[in-house]
Amino acid sequence: MSTVAELIAHKGGGVIRAPETATVFECIAEMVKHGAGSIVIVNPEDQMVGVFTERDYLRRIALEGRSSRETSVTDVMTREVVWVDPKYTVDECMAVMTKQKIRHLPVLENGHLLGVVSIGDCVRHHSEEAEARVQFLSDYIAGKY
Repeated sequence: MSTVAELIAHKGGGVIRAPETATVFECIAEMVKHGAGSIVIVNPEDQMVGVFTERDYLRRIALEGRSSRETSVTDVMTREVVWVDPKYTVDECMAVMTKQKIRHLPVLENGHLLGVVSIGDCVRHHSEEAEARVQFLSDYIAGKY
């Protein structure tokens, strides 16, 4: 069973971050630029202080009629962030996301942010594993081993 650390290494890329001084508009622009559904909000020491997601935008900006250009992201971000250790398996991450009804899960080790795993990353990983199993079994049946 693959760990989240392996998934992050395979997926590559960095963590999309914004300073806690950013506006919601700046965060949304960064999310759109990277095709991401969330952004990690960090303090000057680069420690995670929250996460801002598409859902946060819909619930706390759009529905409340607030201006994204005038609202600080710290006013509307999720502060109590659910996160996992890099030793978690992909299945354990999916279970956490399902139970908590979230789609993005930061991965921390000793307080250091290693990455963010999305439900899409987990599903893609399972799909790739299944394809590899099918290929192996097909080759085995065909006598290629």
